Amino acid sequence: MKKSELILLFSGLALSSLLYSQPPLPPGGNRGDSLRNEGDLPGAIAEYRKMHSAKPGDRTITYNFACLFSLGKQVDSCYRYLDMWVKSAASLDALMDPDLINARKDKRWTDFENRLLASVSAGGGEKIKDTGFASALWRLQAYDQAYFTEVGIAAKKVGMKSSTVEAIWDLKALINEKNQADLEALLTGKGWPKASEVGQDAVMAAYLVVQHSTSGLQYKYLPDVKRSCEAGELPWERYALMYDRALHNDGKPQKYGTHTLYNEKTRQPELYPLQDPSKVDGWRRELGMEPLSAYLSKYGIKWEPPK
Repeated sequence: MKKSELILLFSGLALSSLLYSQPPLPPGGNRGDSLRNEGDLPGAIAEYRKMHSAKPGDRTITYNFACLFSLGKQVDSCYRYLDMWVKSAASLDALMDPDLINARKDKRWTDFENRLLASVSAGGGEKIKDTGFASALWRLQAYDQAYFTEVGIAAKKVGMKSSTVEAIWDLKALINEKNQADLEALLTGKGWPKASEVGQDAVMAAYLVVQHSTSGLQYKYLPDVKRSCEAGELPWERYALMYDRALHNDGKPQKYGTHTLYNEKTRQPELYPLQDPSKVDGWRRELGMEPLSAYLSKYGIKWEPPK
């Protein structure tokens, strides 16, 4: 569904800040969104049906309506509304949207993707040179971002440590393993993606799959991520996130302070251990990042550099 950002920074769910670096789910902007974020798909669809009837020309409502049908595995209805929306689409976000995974499984997806590419290009939007490579990366991103909402729903209803939540994390782990294998195969043949060939979204897709992998894969591709940052294709914070994630995966203190952990006793997020608290702001400044205290304040964590 349409969100303020497709790629989020998620730290509100326990453990997820270490596992996926995603932000908390945004509050629903209307009753339909609220019901969707509670897991009530039939109720959300009913609300969006009313909204669409009242505002049939509203593109965001039309798109979100299609996403709800995809989530509910009502694929014919999903494509009915996607077909309305795609005619004047201005971005390629739908090709990375995890809510459309069920629609992806249908034979109509390729035609939809091609029409979306044509629509965006005709409107003066991004033109993708290597569409095959980009398409494969967009798919990986959609699966990489899948089921975070479901984790949030389950956590609110039965608790973060419930068997339900653990089962969803296990599913995510299996998806990530397949994504990593698929990405390795792609990169073996194509090399690390360049925005000039596949667009910035596809570069981010490759980054996310590696970020959610093992330290071995992270160390392997850190030089490529650094070159993407130097070329302005990724923000430098992404390099810091991967650098710290690799250290965390090896059980070592982090350098840039990008990672938090969830304290089960206090039920609060806290800073993952640092290599050198006296130098962390200097290291962050070299990458153009804000002071650590300002960064952590967004997550309700108070921190002051040592004097």
